[in-house]
Order: sequence, then C-alpha cells, then structure tokens
Amino acid sequence: MKDWEAAYIAGIIDGEGSILLTRIHKNDFRRPCITIASTDIELLEFVQSTIGGAIVRKKNYKPTIHKNSFSLNVKSKRDVLNTLKCIYPYLRVELKRRRAIYILDNYELVTKRNGKYKLEEKLKKIKFEEAFFNLK
Repeated sequence: MKDWEAAYIAGIIDGEGSILLTRIHKNDFRRPCITIASTDIELLEFVQSTIGGAIVRKKNYKPTIHKNSFSLNVKSKRDVLNTLKCIYPYLRVELKRRRAIYILDNYELVTKRNGKYKLEEKLKKIKFEEAFFNLK
C-alpha cells in the first residue's frame, strides 16, 4: 500500500469506520475486524480493492427517503493486520489509533494458530479482549 493510500484509508476509517474485535462464531474468541459504512459504493470498492474484505448492501426500507447504504467488512486476520500496520500512523481519532496499536502489539501474542488454548492461554486471550474494550 502506498503512503497516500494508507493516509486516505485512515481518514475514511477515522470518519466512517470502526476498528474492533468481533466474533465470527458464537463460541469463538473475538478477532480483529475493520468496518466502513457509506452510501458511496465507489468509495468502498476502492478501499476493498486496496485492503480486501466484502461489501454488504444494507436493506433500505424507505428508498424514497434514504439512499442505499453499504458496509465494507474486513475480517481476514492477514488483511486486517496488514491494513493496521500501514494506516495507524495516519489515524487521527485517538481511540482508533490506540485500538490499532493495541491489536498490532498484542493480538498475535495471545492467539494460537490452531485455536486450541490451555487454561493459562485462554485467560490471557480473555484479558486481551477485556483490555481492548476498556481502552479510552
């Protein structure tokens, strides 16, 4: 990713996006995710071509009043971590910057590739998630 792309995408995430931990399956631990909501499909298609993810069209119950809206969801660990590495220096919303840095510094330390955790490892993973949500 070029520097200008990283800065541009960071601005979009600062304004319309989220950096979060989410569950894909009910009993799984949370994993990093980036989401961006917009009514501009071209914007989301550009971001998608740069960082990956999937665009979801949201149901529009009042098309005479509201524009169609879309959401880009990036859930692949590799795509999320690569994106965060590139954009965190450009993030201006302090909470989003802290979340990005926290994920980069800690996620891989508490995550097992095979998903099988001993008790001590589970406790570290749970503390990681709690600390993430307590960031201010």
